[in-house]
Parts: sequence; structure tokens; C-alpha cells
Amino acid sequence: MVHGQILRPHSPDDCCITVNVGGFRQRLEHAVLRRFPQTRLGRLLCCSSKEAILELCDDFSPSEMEYYFDRNPRFFCYVLNFYLTGKMHLVDGLCIVSFSQEIEYWGIKERHLDFCCTNKFYELKEMAEERSWDQRSDDLQPQSSGLSVEDLSASEDNTETFEGSWCAENRRKIWILLENPGHSTSAKVLAVVSLSVVIVSIIAMCVHSLPDSHEVDPDEERVESPVLTFFETVCVLYFSAEFVLRLAVAPSARKFLCSALNIIDLMSILPFYVTLACGAMDEGENTDLENVGKVVQILRLMRVFRILKLARHSAGLRSLGATLRHSASEIGQLVLFLSVGVSFFSVLIYFAERESKESELQTIPISWWWATISMTTVGYGDTFPVTLTGKLIGTVCIICGLLIVALPITNIFNKFSKFYERQRQIDLKQSFK
Repeated sequence: MVHGQILRPHSPDDCCITVNVGGFRQRLEHAVLRRFPQTRLGRLLCCSSKEAILELCDDFSPSEMEYYFDRNPRFFCYVLNFYLTGKMHLVDGLCIVSFSQEIEYWGIKERHLDFCCTNKFYELKEMAEERSWDQRSDDLQPQSSGLSVEDLSASEDNTETFEGSWCAENRRKIWILLENPGHSTSAKVLAVVSLSVVIVSIIAMCVHSLPDSHEVDPDEERVESPVLTFFETVCVLYFSAEFVLRLAVAPSARKFLCSALNIIDLMSILPFYVTLACGAMDEGENTDLENVGKVVQILRLMRVFRILKLARHSAGLRSLGATLRHSASEIGQLVLFLSVGVSFFSVLIYFAERESKESELQTIPISWWWATISMTTVGYGDTFPVTLTGKLIGTVCIICGLLIVALPITNIFNKFSKFYERQRQIDLKQSFK
């Protein structure tokens, strides 16, 4: 029983309702609305109280049985056509986001779109989602990625944070000089010097790994070359002075220490001083420091963080870091797909090869290794199937690996392209300031 039947006696008009959408009035028959009972107008026929009716419309006149909707009257003409034909068409000149909101309000599903408008609707919707993602990335990147140039560069627009602090003007000038290479010629020269020191440090670290770079002391023990030690010390002292100076003139020490690239800078110089301290303690022949040598070797390995210092001077590396941060779901899916595939094919190849004495795939852990290098198309060739069944499984494994790896790569690449283009635009904007 509908609400109108409760409020007044039956009349010939009971088979129709009057709908007023933004001033546009239209009488609709119950039979037409009952064709789509899940829509908003179709649900009105099932309401048995005024409260239920007002949940579906903005106002209601019991005396005239008129329902009021504060919506777009132009769009409602397309809604009427939907009730008459059963097909929905796109509205010319209406934003695709507004169109989606309107059909959602009236309870019309996307599957009701006519075939002539379906492809265009999904194309426009995809373009709108991409623009929305770009906008969200712009909003989130400076706050969450920690890798944006806007966090690293000292633009004149946000230097008002120096106001009221000690030596505000001098600190502001030094901060801009250190953080914004495009600000002046001296800033560019300083950036080139910093980049050169990073490269020299990396080269010295690589040369240090060569056996010929070591010398033999009077006790016939291998020691580091004094030349490499000198370069190492000079580079670390430069990094230390630069870090301390930037920390001293930073607008906010807390934000400075929480920045990802500043943490990398600290991690690149900290092992040097810890190694010196451990070496001094080791010379005292303290029996409690028997593992100091191992600690020192581990700390020396941490010098690899200096390579990451290149991100301060490279838009590509910063874009890569931001892409990885914003592609956590895609990377998680890739790892999940590979894990399932490796587990599945490792078991299959184990049962296919375990009877063959020539095969090295005699255990599932070894099969895991084979499945991993096969699905990732690395193919070291150290383990391989020898039976016909094993080779067939290997073929399927490689093909599945190609498909699995290719699925999320497109989304990750698109994000990287957008981040890189945005990063270049920011760098270009900073260079003109």
C-alpha cells in the first residue's frame, strides 16, 4: 500500500504520481516505475509513511501527491527517457563525474547504459580517475613521500618560517644557497661541488674493494692505502660539515631530521665515526670487544648509503622513490603472484624430477630457487630440469612468470612517468626563482 492510499481515498489519479525536479513537473504512471523497482522513484511506490517518503525525496505534498527533488531538471529528462526505453544515454556537456553522481542518486546502474554510450562512458570515467589520481598525488607527495623537490628546495614562498628566529636573514640566505641549486650561480657551483664529492666517495669505495689497492704493513698484514684513506676522510669531513651547516640553518630541526634524504645523509657519515670509535676501543685490547672487528666490517658496508645521496641531485631517483612509495599495492600484488607461482611450480618440478638421478632438483627448497629464477626470467642455469615432463613444466613456468610480472608493471611505469614529469616541472620552476 502506498502512502497516497493512506492519506486519501482511491481516485483515478492513484495510478500516477507527480514528480517536481527543480521546477520541472512530470506525471508518471505506476506501471512505468514498477519496471525498475530498485530505482529511487520505483522505491517511492513501496513507501507506507511520510517519513519513508522523505528519505527518498527532498519534500512531499500529501494533498497533491507531488514529490519534490532538488536535482538537475535537464538531467531528469534523460531519467524519464530511461524509464520509457529502459536505456540510459550520456548527457552532452555534463561532467562524467556529475553524470555518475546523478545516476547513482536516481538508482540507475551503469549496466543500463545503451551500447552507443558504454565505451565513451568508461573512457571518460578512466580519464577522470587519472586526473583525480594526479591531484591526490600532488597533495600527498609533499607530505608523505619525503622525496619531493618541494621538501628539499628552499623556495622563497615558504621562507617566512625564518621570521622571528635568530639570524633569520643570514640563515635564510644560507638555506636557499644549500637547498636550491637554481637560485644563483654560487648555489649551482656549490651543488656541483657536493655532487663531485659524492662521486669521488663512491669511486674511492669501489677502488677500495680491489685487492691491488691494499698495502702490506711491516707485520705483513694488509692495510688500507693511505691515499684512499685520505680521500675517505676528506669526503666524510665535507659531508659532516654540510650536514651540520644545513641542520644549523634549517627552519625546523625536527622536520629536517625527519626528512628521508637527510636521514640518508646521516647514515652515510655515521659509520665513519662509529668505526673510528670501535677502532680506538679495539686498540685498548678490551676483552669485552672481541666482536669489534665484525662490527667495523658491517659499518663499512653502510658506506653504500652514499650512493643514495645522488637522489638529492637527481629528479629520476626522487621520482623512483616516490613511485615505490605510492605503488605499495602493485608491488604487494607482484610479490604475492610470484610467491604463489613459485610455490606451485616448485612442487610440480620436484615430483617431476625426483626420480631422475641426473637432476639436481631433488628437494623442494632447491626447486624454490629454480622456480624463482625461472619465473623472473633470470635463468642462471645452475639448476634445470632434465626430464621431458620437467621441461614442459619449466616452459609453462616461464610463460606464467612473464605474464605475472607484466601485469602490475604497466601501472608502476605510468606512475613513475607522472612523478618524473612532475618532478622536472618542479625543478624547472625552482630554477627560475
